[in-house]
Amino acid sequence: MRLGIGIAPSQSRSLCIQKRLFTTRCLVAAPQQVKIGKRWKEYQGCNNWEGLLDPLDENLRGEILRYGKFVDATYNAFDFDPSSPSYATCLHSKQSLLQSRCGYRVIKNLHATSGIQLPRWTESLPSWMTNRSSWIGYVAVCQDEEEIERLGRRDVVIAFRGTATCLEWLENLRATLTQFPGATCQYDSKPMVESGFLSLYISHTVKFRSLQDQVREEIGKIVKSYGNEPISITITGHSLGAALATLTAYDITRSFNHSPLVTVISFGGPRVGNRCFRSQVEKCGSKILRIVNSSDLITKLPGFVINEDVEKNEDIHVAGVGLPKWLQKPADNTQWVYVDVGRELQLSTGNSPSFVGLINHNVATCHDLNTYLQLVKLHVSVQGSSNEEKKM
Repeated sequence: MRLGIGIAPSQSRSLCIQKRLFTTRCLVAAPQQVKIGKRWKEYQGCNNWEGLLDPLDENLRGEILRYGKFVDATYNAFDFDPSSPSYATCLHSKQSLLQSRCGYRVIKNLHATSGIQLPRWTESLPSWMTNRSSWIGYVAVCQDEEEIERLGRRDVVIAFRGTATCLEWLENLRATLTQFPGATCQYDSKPMVESGFLSLYISHTVKFRSLQDQVREEIGKIVKSYGNEPISITITGHSLGAALATLTAYDITRSFNHSPLVTVISFGGPRVGNRCFRSQVEKCGSKILRIVNSSDLITKLPGFVINEDVEKNEDIHVAGVGLPKWLQKPADNTQWVYVDVGRELQLSTGNSPSFVGLINHNVATCHDLNTYLQLVKLHVSVQGSSNEEKKM
């Protein structure tokens, strides 16, 4: 199940069964493994993917699809069955979670915890409805020497799944912005992020440390072990996982002095933070590539969005409406005004002949991870050229 946020659990399960023939793994062929070598920083976004997105560079296409498979593995490994005693855990061992031929080894399972305070009457509800902590993804390190040579460095992958549990669904609804703990900004406004996403990132229980602490500890070990060789940290996720990937990238780059190059490859991610948060992400050096389906409602949520160039002293636009400069600071500090973070690769199910007649373009279809991977496979340019698609 690869639907992430936006669909009720029961509805998403039935849709998943209905779409089984469409969203099988065979839809996205394994990308051709080409040698990245000395150009690896370029493909990891050191130049913000200039000249690689329109038309989509074939090597970059292969890398995006490859990282999409790491996200797909989080869905395949998660126990979605509320009646199962292992509900909300990982079904596989670290040794078997990834296919051995990928060259990566899982070294850490990651758990996210909801910080929502439940009323006492919820104690009578089934345990799966009030499950506070759940397996959210993993950290994997490239260990295969041939793959390291192909990539031009040792790559570390952090992969996150989308929304699955009841409390995660509730966290998605906590759409007001709140300040990221300990973060400061050169502007008068404060770096703020969506409350529910932040809650899942920093909350903890007696049994489970916060996702933030888990990631920081593991990255610290990795940097200590491999710090004397070229290394990259690639964080990838879908839906809620895309939002957590952005928070994680920001937290790593601000927490570690001289951290390796940190790159986010996200699929179908919602908005995460305000203008000051974006400024801090860019200042810290995180590189974010957002894969967005223009027909996907989730990528347009939550809140309102500011569209402007932060380097220019211009009027800002909230939800497409121009505001005078004297309203900029109040708009920055409101709890509902977001900006998009990172570079965007825009796709569209509406422009893809491959989706015509196969399945209705409903919210679930447009947001599904396999839809995104299929669109990346077929994508030609932002202008929507479909010559290549018609041949396939």
